Amino acid sequence: MSTPESAASEPIDVMSVLGHRGVGELAEKMGIEFLELTPEHSVATMPAEGNRQPYGIVHGGAYVVLAESMGSIAANLYAGPGRVAMGIEVNASHSGSAREGVVTGTCRALKLGRTLTTHQIEITDEAGRLLSTVRITNFIRDER
Repeated sequence: MSTPESAASEPIDVMSVLGHRGVGELAEKMGIEFLELTPEHSVATMPAEGNRQPYGIVHGGAYVVLAESMGSIAANLYAGPGRVAMGIEVNASHSGSAREGVVTGTCRALKLGRTLTTHQIEITDEAGRLLSTVRITNFIRDER
């Protein structure tokens, strides 16, 4: 399955790729932008500003939202027309923190099956330091 990819500097319009399914209200509010998008591999960014906790670092939950958005959108792209993928499990290990700039998630498929997908997302800061590793499993079913 071939999907549009973009140069690293230009965000992808996920709505145009998935039709009626965009990135979702929360991902939009958090400033998440996709730079590459296939079922097997995607890259997305999120600004630190607006996604920090009271101590001035990016909230761990914001990393999870970035990762879950990436894994779910990749799984929905894989599922194809007439099918929908929904997250059934997510886990995260935070290993660093960012205060400013942009964080980048890189998502890769670990398993693309008939009814389940599993993706792993590594989130890094602008210096390339690992901040969080997240794994998400999605269940694929026919759309109702």
